Amino acid sequence: MTNYPYLIIGGGMTAAAAVDGIREVDSTGGIGLISAEIDAPYDRPPLSKSLWKGKPLDVIWRKTENKSVKIHLGRVVKEIFPQQKRVVDDKGDVFTYQKLLLATGGKPRRLPFGDDHIIYFRTLPDYRRLRALTETGRRFAVIGGGFIGSEIAAALAMNGKEVVMIFPGKAIGDRVFPSPLAQFVTSFYRQKGVEILAGEEIVGLETLGNQHVLKTRTNREIVVDGVVAGVGIEPNVELAQTVGLEVENGIIVDEFLHASHPDIYAAGDVAAFYNPALGKRIRVEHEDNANAMGRLAGRNMAGKSEPYHHLPFFYSDMFDLGYEAVGELDARLETFADWKRPNEEGVIYYLQNDRVRGVLLWNVWEQVEAARQLIAEPGPFTAKDLKGRLPAKTSIPKQDA
Repeated sequence: MTNYPYLIIGGGMTAAAAVDGIREVDSTGGIGLISAEIDAPYDRPPLSKSLWKGKPLDVIWRKTENKSVKIHLGRVVKEIFPQQKRVVDDKGDVFTYQKLLLATGGKPRRLPFGDDHIIYFRTLPDYRRLRALTETGRRFAVIGGGFIGSEIAAALAMNGKEVVMIFPGKAIGDRVFPSPLAQFVTSFYRQKGVEILAGEEIVGLETLGNQHVLKTRTNREIVVDGVVAGVGIEPNVELAQTVGLEVENGIIVDEFLHASHPDIYAAGDVAAFYNPALGKRIRVEHEDNANAMGRLAGRNMAGKSEPYHHLPFFYSDMFDLGYEAVGELDARLETFADWKRPNEEGVIYYLQNDRVRGVLLWNVWEQVEAARQLIAEPGPFTAKDLKGRLPAKTSIPKQDA
């Protein structure tokens, strides 16, 4: 049996940030980290961004080695006994704790066919597998037109591959972007040589030697050397459910990131938290939330009582297009586009009941904090009020993500 004052289940960005948070408050208390992954904690965004633009793999690693944390890799926690403050993993090893953090993240949604022939892109092994395929493969299919799908399609095309994107929506990013912008992005991808099959659905996959044949609902057959899917994730809440923690679209946490047990915390992709600026409970699957929430969970585990009122931002790179965004980006909301140059540089505001619920900064930078402040304001706002509101006249220093 191994005892840790602080025990973290999960080995991603949230877990690494929690280690940092603990060490900011407690420089010596023992920390244990149990991860199902075979790699030490690393940053995920470079897997679909900078590693395809020539950055070395070394840029991804989180610096945990000098923080006196014992990392147990390739292990899955099977049981938690909250009353005894005890955890058992799949090897039968037992760990005890004083404070426990669930940073269990999420698992990719899977399609009902294809088995392991489809790369559900999320982890470093997924990146390594796709990289290896690009050494010999020429043509690739990307299933999904959302965040991951659009990044991977761009990454593969920029590396000289033939890419076909298949998704049921009308355009790339059509759940997030207003229709005119989604159509622009889709045309932009086509200009970059990406074949777009919008409004199409894959219903099966057959393997022919080293190639794969995708079958669509309209009886189209697409022959490729590799298949990547980005169709969203589901939060890993099963462990929390086995011990009776409150779960609803993630593990419910209070403002101090306690789950519904005083010695158990949750943070990152898996945690559903109340955000005061939006006035609702949300769950966020992006880097800024993983880092900020993980760090605060660590600080609170180590004795602080600091509320998590942070409104996370996220960002993406698609060829030479780029954006940062804050709040709720939902194409079903009312939107107002304030373009400096249509589809090239500008700000899109997402409104509901005359309040700003989200801000898309399209090739506009260093305005995340100003956007957060705008979302927190009660309004009411009209399009006239928002015209020219951002970029803010007084530059606000860029926040660390």
